[in-house]
Amino acid sequence: MIKLITSVHGMHDCLFPNTILWKNVENIIQDTLNNYGYQEIKLPILEKSELFKKTIGEYTDIIEKEMYTLFDKNNNSLTLRPEGTAGFIRAIIEHNIFYNNRRFWYNGPMFRYERPQKGRYRQFNQIGIEILGLASPYIDAEVIIVVNNIWKKLNIINNVFLEINSIGSLTDRQKYIKQLILFWEKNYLYLDLNDRKKIYTNPLRILDNYKYKNIKLLKYAPKLQDFLNKESINKFNEFCDILNFMNIKFNINNYLVRGLDYYNDIVFEWKSYDIGSKNISKTICGGGRYDKLINNMSNGKNINGLGCAIGMERLLLLVQINKSLKSNINYLIDVFLIPMESDNSLKKILIIGELIRKKFPKLRIITSYLFQKIKKQIIQANKYKARFILIIGPNEIKNNLIILKDLYFRKQIVISENQLILNLEKYFSKYLF
Repeated sequence: MIKLITSVHGMHDCLFPNTILWKNVENIIQDTLNNYGYQEIKLPILEKSELFKKTIGEYTDIIEKEMYTLFDKNNNSLTLRPEGTAGFIRAIIEHNIFYNNRRFWYNGPMFRYERPQKGRYRQFNQIGIEILGLASPYIDAEVIIVVNNIWKKLNIINNVFLEINSIGSLTDRQKYIKQLILFWEKNYLYLDLNDRKKIYTNPLRILDNYKYKNIKLLKYAPKLQDFLNKESINKFNEFCDILNFMNIKFNINNYLVRGLDYYNDIVFEWKSYDIGSKNISKTICGGGRYDKLINNMSNGKNINGLGCAIGMERLLLLVQINKSLKSNINYLIDVFLIPMESDNSLKKILIIGELIRKKFPKLRIITSYLFQKIKKQIIQANKYKARFILIIGPNEIKNNLIILKDLYFRKQIVISENQLILNLEKYFSKYLF
């Protein structure tokens, strides 16, 4: 017996018609970014491993246990990208395109070896937004405004909430981390085994563990905002003022630190309680500033930046759960062409099919080559959820006629061949160019 080969654990297939919803959501996001002047950049899935070790942080969960790393035939260590910003900055530096444009976006799969769960996979897709060379908190606010408008267009604005924080400069965090380590040491017994390992390598990440909120341990932990420099505080306050001015609701979460070492100052996350476990929110979009990242990677280019990434799987799940995005189609195939079993009918149906496709380039049109009885082919058309069936046989060819069946209204008409496009235009005018 042949052993069935299944997908790799934690990697999933997206099947039709869910691919239609995925494409619709992507189009809404991409159209919004285009409306704000963001330009697309396409990046490799595979990068040199040293890129991520240098940028993400040596002791982050991603580097320590989540990367998919392989060695090529020259024994070079390569990694399937676990996130997009590092590869984006590498491309910007390599091609020296710092000033050609300041706003970019990209779309594609990322890879992390973590425990799969609903809406989170080991291969997952993100749409990333990146901005270079702008220091004002107005640009941080613009990113929030752009994403906020995306949620509105997807009709999920009431199903997500925004959390923001300032994590200050690297110097601020180093002072804070010293005090935080002392605090974790004193409360060592309250930490689980995984977080005990992080006390000296990544103590900030322990703050993200929701379990400690239940025992109110974080209430007594030192607060990062008490260590912030005056400039960071002023930027954050101005950022909050802009969001208030734009009527964008937000919560200040003093424990929000993000999981990557390259962030500084303003960070944010959009979350939702509608997916995942009860009373535990899941992040849909997250990001922040990375003003020192380009300098660290380029040996001296002091160009600041910020960005965020939208997780497509969780976003699609949220849209599906709330049924927030109305489908722009009620059927999966627009026109199902059925020729009678004769050479003339087949050739005629090919000509008619190409004529319709030329006039309506966005329509989904299928030609049946089953060569069965008409009733069986109509059953097949219904399985495809077709809107129209178009039938041509020898009699129709002889009299320049076409049988047009409307499966939605369950009507059938016989029209002349030169009236076909006119009749279809009544139903498909929005697909015309």
